[in-house]
Amino acid sequence: MKKFIITASILLVTSYFTFAQKIAFVDTQYILENIPEYNTAQDQLNSLSVDWQKEIEAKFTEIDKLYKAFQAESVLLPEEMKKKRQDEIVKKEKEAKDLQKQRFGKEGDLSKKRQELVKPIQDKVYNAIEGVATDGGYAIIFDKTSSSVTMVYSSSKFDKSDDVLQKLGYKPGGYKTNTEKDKPKNK
Repeated sequence: MKKFIITASILLVTSYFTFAQKIAFVDTQYILENIPEYNTAQDQLNSLSVDWQKEIEAKFTEIDKLYKAFQAESVLLPEEMKKKRQDEIVKKEKEAKDLQKQRFGKEGDLSKKRQELVKPIQDKVYNAIEGVATDGGYAIIFDKTSSSVTMVYSSSKFDKSDDVLQKLGYKPGGYKTNTEKDKPKNK
């Protein structure tokens, strides 16, 4: 009986350590702030942003002057000239807004420049995290930078999505998942 309890205890302890998953966290903001290339890229982006903002503000200042001049002179202008001036102001406003969208829009110049300068650094950081996870035997690594914890690495051997689908009676692998589309590609 005593041997049975000792053997059972050893098996339980062994199985506990066998199935235990190592979890860690990183602070990607801290990591990035300590990479000189990232700081240089941020400085370049900030400089471009300031320059482009000044360019746009100059356009809107010009529009404001045109509008004030139009208001002051509109009483004296014939209808045809009023219409022409209004059209000119509207056209310049549209051009300024289009420039603003071109520079700072979702697919704008600043976004493209950020992609060009920062993405390669972020990819290197992700690859380093993946290497640390693999070397250290970590199943999951979280990023504690944001207010909500984000998983930046997870070992695919612990993904139980297909098991859940089978349990629900669905065939796994029928559709691409959002996680497959969103995973960074290793280069």
